[in-house]
Amino acid sequence: MKVWNSYGSEHSANLVMIGKFKDVGSAEKAKAAIDEITAFMRVRDEDSRDADHYSDGVLAVLRKVEFHSCAPMELEQFTYDMSAELKGDQIVITTDEPDISAFLKLLIEKGARVEVYSSNDYPDKTDKDEH
Repeated sequence: MKVWNSYGSEHSANLVMIGKFKDVGSAEKAKAAIDEITAFMRVRDEDSRDADHYSDGVLAVLRKVEFHSCAPMELEQFTYDMSAELKGDQIVITTDEPDISAFLKLLIEKGARVEVYSSNDYPDKTDKDEH
């Protein structure tokens, strides 16, 4: 007999993370890095995911996109349901997941000023607001 315990909540985070860059080119490079890591992590064999170390494939992708501050356990965040949208010199990431440290690190490492908020608390906020 197996006993399964879990914790669940009907309250989603509805997080918005906005990375504002000094120029459009920097935002485009950061968006390309997010896309490449996300694509790689989503097609990986489930058994090859390991929170204790980087596989050779992961290391190759991280080197290619020049992202050096992500811990192995944070890489799974790139498989979560999220949206990353390029809007000029900004990247707007939306997700219901509370674990966003990998995205925060990537945006900061790529030179962004970052704002994070819950759209539950600020539903009328738009990317036109002053950041």
